[in-house]
Amino acid sequence: MDHGTKLSVTLADAFRHRCSLLLSTAVSWKEKDKIIQLGFSLGGFLIDAGWLVDSESIHMSCLDICRTADHVNAWQQAVHCCARLMHIRNCNCMYNEAEATWNVAMTYVDKLAEHGIRINRASLCSEYSTLLFARSSYDDSYKMCCSALNELSSLLYPRIIVDVFRQAVKVCVVRREFKRAEVLIKFAVHYAREHFGAKHQVFSDAILDYGFFLLNVDLICQSVKVYQMALDIRMSVFGGNNLHVAIAHEDLAYCSYVHEYSSGKFQDAKHHADVAIDIITRILPHNHLLLASSKRVKALILEEIAIDSHNKTVEEKLLSEARELHLSSLMLAKQAFGENNVQTAKHYGNLGRLFQSMHKYQDAEEMHLKAIAIKEQLLGTDDYEVALSVGHLASLYNYDMQKYEEAEQLYIRSIAIGKQLFGNGYSGLEYDYRGLLRLYQSRGDAEKASEYATILHEWNHLRDRKHNESEVSLEFEVSETCEAAVEEFFRLPGRGCL
Repeated sequence: MDHGTKLSVTLADAFRHRCSLLLSTAVSWKEKDKIIQLGFSLGGFLIDAGWLVDSESIHMSCLDICRTADHVNAWQQAVHCCARLMHIRNCNCMYNEAEATWNVAMTYVDKLAEHGIRINRASLCSEYSTLLFARSSYDDSYKMCCSALNELSSLLYPRIIVDVFRQAVKVCVVRREFKRAEVLIKFAVHYAREHFGAKHQVFSDAILDYGFFLLNVDLICQSVKVYQMALDIRMSVFGGNNLHVAIAHEDLAYCSYVHEYSSGKFQDAKHHADVAIDIITRILPHNHLLLASSKRVKALILEEIAIDSHNKTVEEKLLSEARELHLSSLMLAKQAFGENNVQTAKHYGNLGRLFQSMHKYQDAEEMHLKAIAIKEQLLGTDDYEVALSVGHLASLYNYDMQKYEEAEQLYIRSIAIGKQLFGNGYSGLEYDYRGLLRLYQSRGDAEKASEYATILHEWNHLRDRKHNESEVSLEFEVSETCEAAVEEFFRLPGRGCL
């Protein structure tokens, strides 16, 4: 693919032609099943390679073959085919089509049940959880991933087990159930290495999600290192021009941006964001939803570079480019999910920060209030994402609109959420503490200013200690079997659904 070959198109066309010939003749189910198995192998290879459109067409041909037979063997293969199609369509952000595929799969599951056959639904439930997760239906996504976990067995193909655990990790992280997420992600990393080796794509998938977990529990230095490991593996497996590589670049770009936020050294972050966008635009249409997050990350980086620029012309150019990227991302998110989605809310919040940098304070306030309203509706009032948006609105009120009383209450709220979720050494507290220090200095409240200067000093000591504990190990003590890991997961305290 690095050389621009159309191998995937050639393979898919040849397979579809073979299926057409088969469907035009009377052949036994045994012969049909051979073609289906070939399609699963070929389509699976194309999924791994990131050639989603051609893999989808192969699996659709397989499903067409299954539909020509009306017996339990054909129904079972149809369910397997639907699970694969859901995975492809989720990866390709085709969420309506993925839901339609779920409905088709469930008709076959019901047919099998009527004949006394219960098929394992771990993959199906996990893929439906992925779909619900993308739509910000986090409670329903959580319920579905719990169903998938309960279907797991050590007899299943190891990749299914790893993938089910990975999806459950994402849901638990968003629900801030970090202990549960930790159990699952460490088992997934261990299990992937044990069954596939440390240079395999499946292992890179697992450690990419481990990087996501580390970033969300505020272990940012470790997260950068793990994301780099995942990218290195994917580069060695796929080369440069590959969708999986692009996703790893984007994840590393965002993590590097967070890591270097206080230093202002964004060269590496910008490089990875640029590469991600370049790869995606070469492979996918210019309006593909996957571009929304990559453009968002690049816009965040450009905004910080612009703020640090001492050249007014350069600053205005970078902020204008960031604005176009943010607006494009927002449009793609709204087209895919509508208004009430966490991704849409994030784009509103990012525009709020950008408008503040552009001195458009009323527009900035409007964007932040929209982001907060959507996040509170979907996530509750005490979520990390809510705290981020509340802190950004506080900054706007404090530094640019002189609404000190409102800013003070917002800072205090943001601090309370951050400390509750991550403890006193949480990295995000720095900006709230500095904001309050500046606020009290502006109001001439020397006592409060002195109090927060002390708090900020103590926070710096905590961060220095945390920074010195940044070594990464991928050797974990985990449960012996996936069943035992699932039992441990359910033993840990969780929270109810909203």
